[in-house]
This record gives sequence, structure tokens and C-alpha cells, in this order.
Amino acid sequence: MSECKQNILDFTNVSDALKGIANKVSLEERISPAEGVILFEQAELGLLGLLADLVRTRKNGNKAFYIRNFHIEPTNICINKCKFCSYSHHFSPDQWELSVDEIIGKVAQSDENVSEVHITGAVHPDRDIHYYGEILRKVKSVRPNLHVKAYSAVELDYMIEKSGITIREGLEYLKLCGLDSIPGGGAEIFDETIRKNICGMKSTSETWLKIHETAHLLGIPSNATMLYGHLESNLHRIDHLERLRQLQDRTGGFNSFIPLKFRNINNEMSDIPEVSVVEDMKMYAVARIYLDNFPHLKAYWPAVGRKLAQISMSFGVDDMDGTINDSTQIYSLAGAEDQNPVMTVSQMISLITEARREPVERDSFYREKQS
Repeated sequence: MSECKQNILDFTNVSDALKGIANKVSLEERISPAEGVILFEQAELGLLGLLADLVRTRKNGNKAFYIRNFHIEPTNICINKCKFCSYSHHFSPDQWELSVDEIIGKVAQSDENVSEVHITGAVHPDRDIHYYGEILRKVKSVRPNLHVKAYSAVELDYMIEKSGITIREGLEYLKLCGLDSIPGGGAEIFDETIRKNICGMKSTSETWLKIHETAHLLGIPSNATMLYGHLESNLHRIDHLERLRQLQDRTGGFNSFIPLKFRNINNEMSDIPEVSVVEDMKMYAVARIYLDNFPHLKAYWPAVGRKLAQISMSFGVDDMDGTINDSTQIYSLAGAEDQNPVMTVSQMISLITEARREPVERDSFYREKQS
């Protein structure tokens, strides 16, 4: 009897359905959407942690990855008016936009040991693909070896359509300008009814998926996200994960999946309570079990806080994102506990080792960096 099968016997009131799912996970067999919903609705948190940890260990051993990175958010001026957003000028008391020179200045002043810059923000109504291409070219002129992870699918959708070219042509152009990978933002929730309710002006689910698929086919890897803990049901969550899993089957281009917790400060959905820590850990665990073809599961610590990110390493997470360098406001404006998100390398290493994981510094492709 496998260790997983033996340990499941320690849980009380385990249904036959859960035993069957645990057996599948033990045998490295894919679970179905219906079984994913069962995990959300019936499985004890301890059992979810056991199964998710089994998957994590198979894929990455005892390693927990981190990267030295920083964020640049060019503007909060946005054509969209998403109800959950606390960042855009619609809800923030200030409207601002960095000039290209200010953006490049931040790059030039960055620590030489930092290996990745993450550039994403609002969808500015007046900017086209040539403007964003210029940013990429200038970043590379200042820091040729800096990995540029830039522009969410919703930003890409607008700038490409505004320029009158196809998605493929737009991505090819940006790749020539210096785009190395794409962040996972803008996915929110794929269910069309809920999406229309909470972010109806934003790119459709179909468009988000098409942009990422096209990027993968062009050799541009990306991440994927899901905004959870608002109006969605467990069925909607699994539907979202299923669409990502199917795309990953076709392309293999996703590096990691990042559950993003809805925070309810300073936005139109402030009447919706934030979900519990238990629900957070369920989300991580089910995602790790369900997305069997994703190599990594990331806890974005500026969103959930350092303590919960640390706990998440017992629920399938193997990536702590990065040092961030106090350079993102998207979650701090929404009420996250880290109002000045920055972590030193030593703090990151301590966070990981305290969770009894092996800290591994990585590059943007999850290649291990030598210390």
C-alpha cells in the first residue's frame, strides 16, 4: 500500500469518492472536473494538504524557489472599470503615469543582482503597441541581460487591437523589441457570466486564452492566474482550472499558476467578505492537484502576506515569487497586510527554511542559479 493510501486511512469520514480521487493522485492519474469539485466541497484540509504535497514533491522535491525581481507599474489610468480593482484611477484618489524616461530610470537604478523586471499596470487609452515596444527596447539597452516579463493579456489585447494588427503580429513585434515572457494577470475568472458582472469591460476569457496560446506557440512563456474569493462557486473555479489545463496540454507554455485572493478594500465589491485562511489553503491545494501539467504553483506573498505564503508551502506551493523591492501597489491599495512589499534575500531564505523547505534561487525559466 502506498504512503498516500496509508495516510488517507487516518482521516475520518472519508467517502468512497475521496478515496477514489486519492488513489488517482497516488497513481499519477488525472482527476476529472467533477472530482475537482468534490475536493473543494468534501475533502478535509489535512487530506488536501497531503495530496497536494505529494504532487509538489514529485515535481520539485523539497525545493522552494524564489527570484530577485522588481515591478514597474507604468500607470493607473485605465479604460476598464473592474469592480474588484483598488488600483485604477477610477478608485484611487490619485491619477498618475510614469514617463518612459522615469521607467528606464527605475531599471537603471535597480540592483545589478536582480534578474527580472515585471512590467504591468492599467490599460491606458492613449498608448499603442509602439509605445510599449519602445519601453522594451530601452530596458534592454540599459540592462541587456534583464529578463522582461511584461504586459498582461488585457494590456496586450488593447494595444494590439489599437494598432490594427493581429495577435500573432503584435506578439512577434514585442518579442523582437525584447519581450521575454508574459505575466498571468487579467485572467480573473473565466466564467463569462461572472466576468461580465465584475469586469465586463475587460478582454474576454476567450481572448485571454488565445493571447497566451499564441505567445506559447511563438516561444514566449507565461504564467496564469485566477482571482478567487468573490462571487465564484467551486464549479467556476474548476472550470477556470480546466480551461488552463487544456491549454497547457496543447502548448506546455505556462511556467506557473498563481491563485490571487480577492481583497475588499477601496473597491466596488467591499461588501463581499474576504475568504478565510482555510479557503485560501484549499485553493492552493486543489490547484496543485488539478493542474497536473503545470510545473509550479506560486504564492504571491504581497497578496496573502508572508505568514500565509509560508503556510501555503504545506499545501502544494513551491514558489515564493520574489524580493519585489517595494515596487508594486496593486495589492497594497486593496488592503493587503504588506503595505510596503519588499523582502531581502536573507528574509526570503528564512521564510522558506522555517517551513522546512530548501530555498533555491531561480531565473525566470526556473533554472537554478549558482550561489
